[in-house]
Amino acid sequence: MVEAVLLDLFSLPANLQSNIQGLLRNTLETIEKCSSIPAPFVYVMCCQKQGSERNSKQESLLPALREVQSLKKRLEVVRALTTAAALYTIKQRLDEKDLSIIKVILPTLRKDLMKVYIDHLFTAVYQFEFEDLQVASDCENLQMAEPRSEEQTLPTQDVAFIRSEIQLYLESLPSLKGELTILRSSLIPDDIFLHGFTTRTGGISYIPTLSSCNLFSSSKRRDPQVVVKENLRRLANAAGFNPETFHRVKIDHANAVCIMGKTEPDSYDGIVTNQKGVTIAAPGADCIPVLFADPVRKACGAAHSGWKGTLLGVSMATVNAMVSEYGCNVKDILVVLGPSVGPCCYKLPHESAKEFHRIDPKCVRLFDSASPYIDIRRATRILLESGGILPENIQDDSVTDQNQNITFCTACHPDKFYSHFRDGTNFGTQIGFISIKD
Repeated sequence: MVEAVLLDLFSLPANLQSNIQGLLRNTLETIEKCSSIPAPFVYVMCCQKQGSERNSKQESLLPALREVQSLKKRLEVVRALTTAAALYTIKQRLDEKDLSIIKVILPTLRKDLMKVYIDHLFTAVYQFEFEDLQVASDCENLQMAEPRSEEQTLPTQDVAFIRSEIQLYLESLPSLKGELTILRSSLIPDDIFLHGFTTRTGGISYIPTLSSCNLFSSSKRRDPQVVVKENLRRLANAAGFNPETFHRVKIDHANAVCIMGKTEPDSYDGIVTNQKGVTIAAPGADCIPVLFADPVRKACGAAHSGWKGTLLGVSMATVNAMVSEYGCNVKDILVVLGPSVGPCCYKLPHESAKEFHRIDPKCVRLFDSASPYIDIRRATRILLESGGILPENIQDDSVTDQNQNITFCTACHPDKFYSHFRDGTNFGTQIGFISIKD
């Protein structure tokens, strides 16, 4: 069932401009007639030129649009300087109402162009169908939207122009939730390494559970890759690394490790490098982003350690990769555990809790309950120490000086961090990142 209709008037053919009011009335009547009750939301998208560049034909549409808008409470006119700006504004309206099935009515010549914009600004959460803008005599089916499957037909240079337009628009948007904040550990020497753990402030993601510096895009979430890319660009500018040489682990909730410069596995939760100027990162939204630094051999690593990865030993697998690949001494490696869900909040089914109890009974609280509380940080420390990492070379929430603590509970701090445990499936992602300075 169609939930919203987008009427694209950005570039109307001359033969339609002469009778815009009648065209709009007929189109809206068709939408009303062919839709379920209540009728779908309707967004009319049109161009607004600046200053002396104003297009008289486009301006002549505005009185007609205002008249139509007054006739329909669920209709909104969106005027913007660019298609990217107008479409992104409409996306915000759709997301506010949690709408995802959209019919786009537009001139035939705009169809391929619009598909490129949609592919960049939306994700697979949304379904689109397209209809030519014309005075329809019969009722077309507005109840079911077909998935987008047609291939792009625009020339490469046109696609590049659209990407550039989108990028420039996103770069112009203000940061949300305050300034971008990066947490840093005093354990990792900043004369050798650039590192940090991100929080949720300072980006442009606007959906409540993703706002604002979300750093991961998924087909199951509403934040598109272009928004995540812009958040990363802002992070890179603030932190001082090159986003073009940024590498994030490809999560599998296991213990595989990627060695930078060698064949990349299909998926991996750990990554190591000794290349200068290459930034590696691990995400987290309850799972632990773990950073590793060897100031002697000048090598570093990052790992994503959820409860499965913790039990599979992903942190020690990352340490072992640094030892075998770069000749690191395990006693020289520094390890910092980033923001993650704490034992105050995190529960697992009893069968899974047994595995943590075997590592150390203190890793489990209320062991006899159906869903005991789990301390995956303590388990990570114990496994690292068992592998030869010196206790004083590990920083976690057990630090004596809590002013130095950066291993905050993600679930307990909704203003600072994302949390899958707290927010559900449409959660945002923060990261831990590290690189070797030039």
